[in-house]
Amino acid sequence: MIEDAIVITKNNKSKLNNIEQLLVVYNYQPESYSAVFVAFEKKDGSWALKFDPVEVGIGKNGFANPLTKKEGDGKSPTGIFRLGKLFSYEKQLNTLLENQQTTADDKWIDDPDSVDYNTYVKGTTSAKSYENLLLKNDAYKYCMVVEYNTNPVIKGNGSAIFFHLGVKKPYFTAGCVAIDEGNMKSIVNWLDPKMNPSIIMGNLNVLKNGL
Repeated sequence: MIEDAIVITKNNKSKLNNIEQLLVVYNYQPESYSAVFVAFEKKDGSWALKFDPVEVGIGKNGFANPLTKKEGDGKSPTGIFRLGKLFSYEKQLNTLLENQQTTADDKWIDDPDSVDYNTYVKGTTSAKSYENLLLKNDAYKYCMVVEYNTNPVIKGNGSAIFFHLGVKKPYFTAGCVAIDEGNMKSIVNWLDPKMNPSIIMGNLNVLKNGL
């Protein structure tokens, strides 16, 4: 597993130059929702293992091929994306990430016809559909934005892609990446915006061929 993750970093080296903290998420079968997660930190120009491989959940229909992700397809996007703001149910967090405590007013818009598509909104919205960021379960207790389809936002290409908690196994999502709480806490404590934390995700064969 670690060897596969190392090959992924080597074969995408040119696109990872400015990244010093990297989450690698890949599956073996494109349609599988079960994926491998490995975390690296750059030390003296080389990738050093930070967290041992663990199983995580992705979209219930696996990974979309590069540049083919669509709203509602049940697939996680393939690519390299920056890790952004952290929303959490907790008031105090041991993290350097930009973060805020989630309230019932916090939403992420997934209506492709809305002017606020794939953006965060606090309070009322005219959007016909959206994700509440404060749920009745712990899935979004730690909810980190994966900056997919954010700059620019393209209508219909997918929204609300997060790195969040898996509530119960088997983990699978509508397109996000889900991990257990223990590992999530370690990652939240580790990530540093100054190190451009990012995630590379996709099917192993696709990532091995380079993005």
